[in-house]
Amino acid sequence: MNLPEPQRLSAFRRRLAVLRWWLLAGLALAVLAAPLFLDIDLPLPPLVAVLLLMAVFNVVAQHRREGEEFGATELAGQLAVDLAGMGVLLYLSGGATNPLVSLLLLPVAVAALSLPGAWVAGLAALAVGLYSFLMLYSLPLPIADVARATRLHLGGMWLTFVVSAALVAWFVTRMTASLRERDAQLAAAREEALRDAQVVALGQLAAGAAHELGTPLATMSVLAGELRRDPGLPREAREDLELLCRQVALCKEIVGGLTRKAGIARAGSADGVPLDAWLEGLLARWRTLWPQASCALDVAGAEGAPPLVVPPPALDQAVTNLLNNAARDAPRGMRLALAWDAGLLRIAVHDRGAGFPPEILRRCGAEPMPAHAQGAGIGLWLTRAAVERMGGRLRLENTPTGGRAAIELPLHALAPPTTEEMD
Repeated sequence: MNLPEPQRLSAFRRRLAVLRWWLLAGLALAVLAAPLFLDIDLPLPPLVAVLLLMAVFNVVAQHRREGEEFGATELAGQLAVDLAGMGVLLYLSGGATNPLVSLLLLPVAVAALSLPGAWVAGLAALAVGLYSFLMLYSLPLPIADVARATRLHLGGMWLTFVVSAALVAWFVTRMTASLRERDAQLAAAREEALRDAQVVALGQLAAGAAHELGTPLATMSVLAGELRRDPGLPREAREDLELLCRQVALCKEIVGGLTRKAGIARAGSADGVPLDAWLEGLLARWRTLWPQASCALDVAGAEGAPPLVVPPPALDQAVTNLLNNAARDAPRGMRLALAWDAGLLRIAVHDRGAGFPPEILRRCGAEPMPAHAQGAGIGLWLTRAAVERMGGRLRLENTPTGGRAAIELPLHALAPPTTEEMD
């Protein structure tokens, strides 16, 4: 068994402190009840002193600062102190004849759940050594009636079993839930790392494609410009060529952006642009690519001037992907909504189409979709990856009038860099 990580040991430490309080409460109740209800004369002063020392030790252990390093050695030391304290209590109250002697197994069970094998073996050996010592040396319980002593012993064994079963069940259940939560977090981290690796690989392919597309786009631009200058060209054809030239110019701008490293534009700009102006510019560029679509912009931010932002290129592409998906479904009557408050930015794309299929709503961009006639099936996947890397989230839902795709981002992720960051 490998050494558990510090976070897992810290979780065991917190639960061990709670378990120790329950155990001390039960032992204190047994010590105080024996003289009153069972007529057993116990050495109360030393027993109470040991219980108080164990309580003080638990207070110190429980209030240890969370930021301090906590390892297997300290956890094993705490369990050894628990065994020693219970050993002294049992020595003062009958030793191995005390039915509560089985409580020595509790620290060993906790060690088996939280520590490497060497520490577990050492604590188990300590428990066995204490039990063996108590079989030979202890202060006997003063009970003259043998039949009564037998009944008390059997009753004590039953009580020990109930307490041990309850405490072990509680502790194991809590730790199992903690381990399941940790495993779920590890699985999510692995999925995120795999997705990021896929995004990086896709970015490398995009950069290579952008490099190769530069020459044919330049050729198309030259040819379109020459055709546009032809005096005998019909007016309708000239208008189409105007649109073609704008489309080619925009494609060249997009391809040029793909070849630049992400973050250069953001690091080089300290002033930023107003949030609404940025989105208006993005929408204007998108309309050049989709002249047949109609999309209105609604701005409903907080009072005051819009915040200044320096959006990364990935956010531009994420919003563009949502607009493209909506335009493919229903290009007429689209609406791009922008809203913000003190700490959160919301960008939503509404369309008047048939809405999202159930499979799209279920996946919500968690993985690429199969390629289809209108695209490669990776738009939502790239959008979600970009948004989550900036600390936000993507939400898809169907409304009575169509589909709605919304991006929620913390505004600080888009804030202009400070002077220290630029240096």
